[in-house]
Amino acid sequence: QVHLVESGGGLVQAGGSLRLSCVASISTFRTNAMGWFRQAPGKEREFVAAISWNGYSTYYADSVKGRFTISRDNHKNTEVLQMNSLKPEDTALYFCAADRRRYYSGSDYADISDYEYWGQGTQVTVSS
Repeated sequence: QVHLVESGGGLVQAGGSLRLSCVASISTFRTNAMGWFRQAPGKEREFVAAISWNGYSTYYADSVKGRFTISRDNHKNTEVLQMNSLKPEDTALYFCAADRRRYYSGSDYADISDYEYWGQGTQVTVSS
């Protein structure tokens, strides 16, 4: 069982930055892609960003491309989402997730059903 714990959410003004972190409980984290999803009130959970198991490839939703950066440190079982130039429409509960596929080398990371483990979420609120 993998436990994921997010931190770093909060309240920020439009144009500001936040850094979200996710720590995994065990080292099998190192063999699986990791992603971030978000869910705003009344909306479905949506893909934000993902990083391959080895950190070589990253993928972003069009809405955050150029503003958000995902990274990982497999020695620390940690992934990070750096969010810059935040907009009010980025307001949501952000979830860290671990892909169920080990050593996956494809480019399809946006399907929520591919993620097996989820954190509890961290709230990001961007004021205008």
